[in-house]
Amino acid sequence: MDAKSKKLRILLNCSMFASVTAILAQIEIPLPLIPISGQTLAVGIAATILGSRQGALAMVCYAAIGGIGLPVFAGFAGGPQVLAGPSGGYIFGFIAAAYVTGLILEKTKFSITMALVANIAGMVVTLLFGTVQLKIVLDLSWSAALAAGVYPFLVVGFIKAYLASLIGIKVRERLIDARLIVDRKKVAS
Repeated sequence: MDAKSKKLRILLNCSMFASVTAILAQIEIPLPLIPISGQTLAVGIAATILGSRQGALAMVCYAAIGGIGLPVFAGFAGGPQVLAGPSGGYIFGFIAAAYVTGLILEKTKFSITMALVANIAGMVVTLLFGTVQLKIVLDLSWSAALAAGVYPFLVVGFIKAYLASLIGIKVRERLIDARLIVDRKKVAS
């Protein structure tokens, strides 16, 4: 595959997963401050399939298209005010979470068990970013920020981490078989 084709494939992969994230963002359970949505499931799936750099790039694309005003965030929201608001830290956290999740898998192996570990680590990263911004923007105490920004998401987060691991590894295997993504570990050996 030549360099142009490789760059185009990366761009298409990232665009596709930014779109998947936008779609899953609309599946939500409203809560008082931050809704539970399908965004984090999409982040985990993207990172599990694409790895650290492309997974993070897909989330950069997602944050950018939402940041310029397209209604891709939960509740069909968009614009810089969302990124600067109470839920913006979670969106920025998606970028770091995708990178961390993918990096753990690249450094270990792409298995369901390791994907679960990696996706749980990614969940922690997302919750950390989100809670810090929630605390700052709403001027909450740490205990109030944790009560609003972490605790309601833990059980659902573990479920989404498991689903992202299972779906991500199975889809990744199929995409490698179809030669739509490259397994770097097999190429390196």
